[in-house]
Amino acid sequence: MHDIVIRHGEVVDGTGAPPRRADVAVDGDRITEVGAVTGRGRREINASGRLVTPGFIDVHTHLDAQLFWDPAATPSCYHGITTVVMGNCGVTFAPVRPGRAGYLAAMMESVEDIPADTIMAGLDWDWETYGEYLKSLGRRELGVNAGGLIGHSALRYYVMGERSLEEAPATGDDIAAMAAVVGEAVDNGALGFSTSRSFMHTVPDGRPVPGTYARPAELAAIAQAMAARGRGTFQVVPRIGERDGTERRNSVSEMAWMEEVSRASGRPLAFSIMQSDRRPGLWSWVMEETAAARARGADIRPMTAVRGSAIVYGLVSRTPYDTLPAWAGLMARPPADRLAALSDAGLRARLVEEAGRPSELSGPLAPKDPARIYLMPPGSADYDVSAENSLAAEAARRGTSPAEAFLDYTLQTRGLGLLYYPVLNQDLAAVAQMITNPDVVIGVADAGAHVALTMDAGNSTYLLKHWVRDEGLLDVGGAVRKLTLEAADLWGIADRGVLAPGAYADVNVLDLEGLHLHTPEMLADFPLGAQRFTQRARGYDYTLVNGQVLVDHDELTGARAGRVVTPS
Repeated sequence: MHDIVIRHGEVVDGTGAPPRRADVAVDGDRITEVGAVTGRGRREINASGRLVTPGFIDVHTHLDAQLFWDPAATPSCYHGITTVVMGNCGVTFAPVRPGRAGYLAAMMESVEDIPADTIMAGLDWDWETYGEYLKSLGRRELGVNAGGLIGHSALRYYVMGERSLEEAPATGDDIAAMAAVVGEAVDNGALGFSTSRSFMHTVPDGRPVPGTYARPAELAAIAQAMAARGRGTFQVVPRIGERDGTERRNSVSEMAWMEEVSRASGRPLAFSIMQSDRRPGLWSWVMEETAAARARGADIRPMTAVRGSAIVYGLVSRTPYDTLPAWAGLMARPPADRLAALSDAGLRARLVEEAGRPSELSGPLAPKDPARIYLMPPGSADYDVSAENSLAAEAARRGTSPAEAFLDYTLQTRGLGLLYYPVLNQDLAAVAQMITNPDVVIGVADAGAHVALTMDAGNSTYLLKHWVRDEGLLDVGGAVRKLTLEAADLWGIADRGVLAPGAYADVNVLDLEGLHLHTPEMLADFPLGAQRFTQRARGYDYTLVNGQVLVDHDELTGARAGRVVTPS
């Protein structure tokens, strides 16, 4: 008798093959049969009318701290995610010198908007090396599987101290020491190495994070440390499109060193690229350059999100007008008092009057064009970026200003209505071309990051709901492969991402026709009561991790079968 048999489902096995009617048998933490299973199961799951897929792998997360207090990795687990890769963008909590934990926590807050005091309260910091960090995590009872990359910012600060922030190149001794530490990390379970080159990633005093100015020789030596071990993936946030000039100087330079490092080391290199209205055509150029580099033998892979990466506005978090005095005063009130305050006619008049002076809005979180901000009413997050769903269109329908329309909308939805402001991947036609490009990796959902500002962890659900079911852009076999086996292969995660005998039993049973994304909601469940957005889904009948049911009809069971995954 098997432990579990999933019967009569349409199996999408992760290889890219189309669905086929089959049963799946699970014994212990492994799949033992796929096909016509004659033996009974101690637990039988009827998957008629459902897709049965491998568990999804999210390769770009910042759950490095959250897993210590939230072992299920909510809300990722509600979207079919069974394995997460942490440590992206160069920011990690190891290696760390004694007494320097606070600096790494502050850097994580500066780059990824995870409150430093929450991090300090939630972690034990009983490690120094990255391998010791993974062992500490592995001693926890996890709901999902987790693997990690050693981050360049922490690594450089560990080896070079304050010099790591300077533009002067690392010395030969510095480089040798960093390569040795990376080698130790990979020997002890790291899936690879990550770095950020973006000038937008800064430490609290405003200087670019350690690693921003690293020369190609430093990056090549680190890649060679992985090459010597025959494993490890290189992840990069490049400065493509930053301070470029008309000749795309930085973009050309970034593509060149990434190709050189990958070709010389033989290691795969994944890098983030998003379409931006500020840099029209750049994403397409990157696709062309990638294809050319791959033809020359470089294993470089662009990585993008499946919809707009967006700021979420609402009375629960922040508004488009928070840099204005009356709005700042409103948002300084306790969240529970803000809605009631809007009944004050005098305050409301001041809010509307101030927002009518858009020239006074400032900062990257203060958009001036209401035609690029979209409504997200309670109940359903469709991410509708049509002109008719914009705040400008809502204002026109109401015959009011955009700010007054926002206030009316907020009152009518009892403060639960949100606004969606895509800052990257605004053009869904460009997104469609990228995610159908075989070179492109699905990622950059940033789960665990920007916790009270964005909520993109549901990208896997959006991919299946929007691009497969509603638009027919991708066939289900190809889409599932991008979420599973393709990710496992690129990050060297063995025996996951596929439904086959001998593979680990990470499995989703899902209702494609019933997939639904709920509107994000704000919780205050992080250590010290810190707030964060979460987002639930509907349509995941079951999610298994290592043979145990983690999610049963969209609700957590309390199972803790996850483990730390290491490179094959």
